[in-house]
Amino acid sequence: MTTAARLDEVGRNNYHDGMKSAVSEKGQVTIPKTVRERLGLRPGTLIEFRAENGRLVGTKSIPVDAFRKWRGCGHLPGKSTVDEYLARARGAGAHRS
Repeated sequence: MTTAARLDEVGRNNYHDGMKSAVSEKGQVTIPKTVRERLGLRPGTLIEFRAENGRLVGTKSIPVDAFRKWRGCGHLPGKSTVDEYLARARGAGAHRS
């Protein structure tokens, strides 16, 4: 394949034939920049790996918000605001920092 055939219309490398990366001694692999950008992989992003039909499959791990299912479920007594409720619960003489 000629160099021109490996470039797209704006002169960038064309990766339709696939991208390769070698496994280091520590078992590390560099994910190509185009893939990182396309998938929104940033430093610190967790990826879950599994072996599937002889292939390595990596899936971007979406963190679970432990409080999400509880948002909006709580109700304060007397339909008061959080500040009003806390002021009553702490008492009139409570020190506020």
